Amino acid sequence: MNVIEITSLDDPALNVFHGLTDAQLRSRQRPEEAALVAEGPKVVLTALRMGMRPLALLMRRKMLNGAGAEILALAGDVPVYTADDETLAALTGFRLQRAWVLCAFRRPAPRSAEDCLRGARRAAFLEGLNEPSNVGAIFRAAAALGVDTVLLSPDCADPFHRRAVRVCMGAVFSLPWAWLDTAAAVRLLRAEGFATLGLALRDDSVPLGDPRLHGLERLALFLGTEDTGLRPDTIAAMDQVVRIPMQRGIDSLNVATAAAVAFWETR
Repeated sequence: MNVIEITSLDDPALNVFHGLTDAQLRSRQRPEEAALVAEGPKVVLTALRMGMRPLALLMRRKMLNGAGAEILALAGDVPVYTADDETLAALTGFRLQRAWVLCAFRRPAPRSAEDCLRGARRAAFLEGLNEPSNVGAIFRAAAALGVDTVLLSPDCADPFHRRAVRVCMGAVFSLPWAWLDTAAAVRLLRAEGFATLGLALRDDSVPLGDPRLHGLERLALFLGTEDTGLRPDTIAAMDQVVRIPMQRGIDSLNVATAAAVAFWETR
């Protein structure tokens, strides 16, 4: 175990945990150096068990024995930075929970959409979702409710954003996903035999649970931005527009909640 006591908050080795933005961690210019940061014991353990490559750990001193033992065993001989709680709180800018750990991982190489769809029966496509928490919540619901893969338009929030990783509880490490623009996604999904269903508030939409949606061997649910939903040209390209029936004057749900309902109904 390579434990390093933090003596200075200005140590450049700690930049990956607090000195770099998520865009800098992603490092499009040098993808071979791109990283991501996972937070919390459950999420870190999930990433390690899925074969993610750890770079360094930042851990409460109290976690070095007991609760942190499995993490340390799986992480191998990477640097483990530690300090008292006050120093760690000053470094990260937030109050520490009882079981507290950050792990920096090498960002894995992107997958192709074709690879992600291989063998899949249920897919989700996210168009323009810019809130990492929503992306993370959708990944968690997708993993829990039988969706096999997630495709995202290039203007979506990064699923490896720290907040998305935290909210999805590590589902982003186990669920295949890929970037693909909307038009290419529609073409590919149709070529692969998927029915495309766009979730939108339209007069011509059919409610989820409609018999016409039963028995589809392969289907892809398209979900749009938090404020305006799917683009009109995307809706026009769908095989079917679907909606969640509402009551008491409520016209819509948060996109992550709507996704979970739709995933359950089409499981």
